[in-house]
Amino acid sequence: MMKTPNRTAATASAMVLALGATGAAQADVVNVFNWSDYITEEVLEQFTEETGIRVVYDVYDSNDTLEARLLAGATGFDVVVPTADFMQRQIAAGVYQPLNRDLLPNMEHMDPGLMAQAASFDPGNEHGTIYMWGTTGIGYNIDAIAERFGEDFEVDTWSLVFDPEMIAQVADCGVAFLDSATDMLPAAMNYLGLDPQSTDPADFEAAAELLESVRPHVRYFHNSQYISDLANGEICVAIGWSGDVFQAADRAEEADRGVNVWYSIPDEGAMQWFDMMAIPVDAPNTENAHAFINFIMRPDITAAITNYVWYANANASSWEMVDEEILTDPAIFPPQEVLDNLFTAVTYDGRTDRLITRLWTRVRTGQ
Repeated sequence: MMKTPNRTAATASAMVLALGATGAAQADVVNVFNWSDYITEEVLEQFTEETGIRVVYDVYDSNDTLEARLLAGATGFDVVVPTADFMQRQIAAGVYQPLNRDLLPNMEHMDPGLMAQAASFDPGNEHGTIYMWGTTGIGYNIDAIAERFGEDFEVDTWSLVFDPEMIAQVADCGVAFLDSATDMLPAAMNYLGLDPQSTDPADFEAAAELLESVRPHVRYFHNSQYISDLANGEICVAIGWSGDVFQAADRAEEADRGVNVWYSIPDEGAMQWFDMMAIPVDAPNTENAHAFINFIMRPDITAAITNYVWYANANASSWEMVDEEILTDPAIFPPQEVLDNLFTAVTYDGRTDRLITRLWTRVRTGQ
């Protein structure tokens, strides 16, 4: 893998970039709330240098955290990055304002096909545009897997983590699952041959029972800890988000401790998701928010972010500037035959949401 910049302040729980504005630029502010480990500090610095707008940047590691803040109101955020299925129900709750396309000329660079997929959650892409997209699959320590299953073993099936006999063979070196019911339950349903987009309570129950059967072999549930733990060799298998696993692989290579990490989209299929940039209805700096989103959609900026975080983007004009190693990796930019086997999340109603929460608590706690 190629080397990427050191992740320092950009990975902190909160970061403020207050660069001096040049010329007559005003001391404007844009308040951004984004996922952890999801942007390069240089991009934020460049935005401030070019616009004079200071970036106040804070991070979270779950959609539930973001949603709780948004529904409480008066967050003070100008730009947030919800995953599309969560965004859909937040739109229904009146959380976001429509985007002003006149202030977003760089929207022309977005891939029509991917934007059409995102529009299934936000008709007409009225409230958001794609920041990055990816899949939910399996991150693994190459050498630990080879040691337990042989050099020729391919990590190409969910059986590694959903078959009790197989996961038991890697429990000693550490297995982590995402703390995300909306990723884990559909993945389990898909493995069982059920519709991963089903809302049938019986299907959710079957998925929960499958996860409970392997629960004794799972070290922890978390949405970001697995990045550093894979990189350091503290765990050897994780169900995780594509770009996060590639970040772990990059960190492992930089540390040069003999830890080799990689990512797989299982043959049974996996979830494809879209993280969207959106503006809360009560954003205090709406024009600055549009300026920030438009800047991120500039092809060279989008490419710089993808080259840093190893997540696929939907900016077609940027792809020629994405590092070839990333652009040609089928686990990041999957070929059509893999795309055809992916599924997207669905937005659940309140009753289904409560069921999922109850089942997920049961899975996590083992009670």
